[in-house]
Amino acid sequence: PVAAKTTHFNTFHTTMKLIIAALSLTCAAAFTPAAPSLIQRSAAAPVAAQTVLFADPNEEEAGLDLDLEEMFDMFDAADKGTDFDKAVKDIKKEKDE
Repeated sequence: PVAAKTTHFNTFHTTMKLIIAALSLTCAAAFTPAAPSLIQRSAAAPVAAQTVLFADPNEEEAGLDLDLEEMFDMFDAADKGTDFDKAVKDIKKEKDE
């Protein structure tokens, strides 16, 4: 009977060691950083060309260089439903005066 208990204990002890080792390896593998890629981008790698859709290459954007007061005037004009181009002309005219 004592030999049977010892054998059972040894089997249980060995099984627990294997389970703990397997769990340790699994956890270690889960948190291991990814291996570096074998193929790395170089500085000479071709870059995709940017395509501009619906743009006239001869037309240059002037932009709306507005200060804070002029921006609020534009917001007010938009709230009133004023045409955008008309509002810009009116605000630029006020600025020139």
